Amino acid sequence: MVSMMLMGSPVSETAELNLVLESTPPREAVEAVQLESNKNGRIDSRDELIAAIIHVESTGNSDAVGDTHLDVPSIGCMQIRPIMVREVNRILKKSGSERRFKLKDRKDRDKSIQMFNIWADAYHGDSSFEKMARNWNGGPRGYKKPRTEEYWAKVSVYAEANL
Repeated sequence: MVSMMLMGSPVSETAELNLVLESTPPREAVEAVQLESNKNGRIDSRDELIAAIIHVESTGNSDAVGDTHLDVPSIGCMQIRPIMVREVNRILKKSGSERRFKLKDRKDRDKSIQMFNIWADAYHGDSSFEKMARNWNGGPRGYKKPRTEEYWAKVSVYAEANL
């Protein structure tokens, strides 16, 4: 675990990452995670997994539009499709929360990360980072699909080089 100091006080990795992400332009936000990591070549936290996924999905571009060949493209730094927004809203409703996300929230980095965390908490509490990433890319059974092996390889390569 990396311990950080902010104005002489210790802060958690998550708090530090949030501060960095809030004050950093989108392209540089993913690179900022590199500065606080221990550079051990593996993913040690969900924050690092998210940073690697953001890099693979959009190189940090919150305005990225992908899968334009499909009827409904994926949007934002985490390349979220409308079905994921609906699923996160279903999870929130089931948990009794009144909070809901809108499709436009996919372009907001913080809200995209929040959606990922809600999804991951609901379905991947005990899962490996590989399974989380492969399901993020390939759907509920993504970890069983051969095509998501390549996706995990990209996430891993980024981690090895930068985290």
